[in-house]
Amino acid sequence: MSNSILKIQPLSFPWQTSDPFLFCAFHHDNYPKGNGQMGPDASLSGRNIGADFGGKDGWSMYHGQTVPGFPAHPHRGFETVTIAERGLVDHSDSLGAAGRFGNGDVQWMTAGKGVQHAEMFPLLNENETNPLVLFQIWLNLPKMNKMVEPHFAMLWSEDIPTYNHTDQNGNQTKVIVVSGNIEDTVSLAPAPDSWAADVKNEVAIWTITLAPNAEWEMPLASAGINRSLYFYAGANMEVDGNTVEKGHMIKVDATKATQLKNGSQESKLLMLQGKPIGEPVAQHGPFVMNDNAEIRQAMNEYQNTQFGGWPWPKHDHTHENTRGRFALHADGKEEIK
Repeated sequence: MSNSILKIQPLSFPWQTSDPFLFCAFHHDNYPKGNGQMGPDASLSGRNIGADFGGKDGWSMYHGQTVPGFPAHPHRGFETVTIAERGLVDHSDSLGAAGRFGNGDVQWMTAGKGVQHAEMFPLLNENETNPLVLFQIWLNLPKMNKMVEPHFAMLWSEDIPTYNHTDQNGNQTKVIVVSGNIEDTVSLAPAPDSWAADVKNEVAIWTITLAPNAEWEMPLASAGINRSLYFYAGANMEVDGNTVEKGHMIKVDATKATQLKNGSQESKLLMLQGKPIGEPVAQHGPFVMNDNAEIRQAMNEYQNTQFGGWPWPKHDHTHENTRGRFALHADGKEEIK
């Protein structure tokens, strides 16, 4: 068997990715019980409130003051794919769109020419802990699409396709196909202006769960496609016969068979794959363009227009604690789950 592994390296924050992706921010927070105002029922002393990334007691407030999360901030020139594996996210944006999603839901947002949004993590459970497991993947846009109209779509957990494999010993592998396809399992449509919207770009975003001792050979992709695996939960497994511990990224040659053989604990991986865009990348914080002049233009436009302003009463806006999962789009269309 040929070895498909190109590189193995420890994960850091944020996770390093390959073109067409920019990075992946992984959040795993064991939040305590809620305090009735959607914040933690715990003291915030000893935290750098407003910039708390320290993970004290197993969780962070991030840029939140009372509710953890990320109050209003701008984006331009790329997309965010937010996979809320556990926990909830309250979305609000400068277009007047909003939503609450989580526990397997995915939000796909095209920032395009510019949008502000807030992503808060409401701690609704006042009787038990509020764990959060969330990936935010930054997917670049090609130059021709960097200034498209902003757009967001919800991929609800009950609609996202799942691929299941049973090995010769009866052990299960489950793949949630957020983008791309495995055999006849085809993802929901990505955002219309996304690099992922063209199937020739072979963009795939999967979360893979292997039962103890499960084995699975990953399907092949075309030459020139970047493919990386992020081992974020479990203990250890073998990748093409090489033992890999949790907390590592494995970059592989997608044209060669990659054999996954799990250890004695359930393991979880995120897979990111796609054809490189192959254009220059200029990034300054939340703006991703092709050159520094475009970055300066983005900063000036944001200072002058606030990308449409902020229509919500607070920059850390959250929704009523009695609300369930929903999405309100800028055109007034509402989805309720």
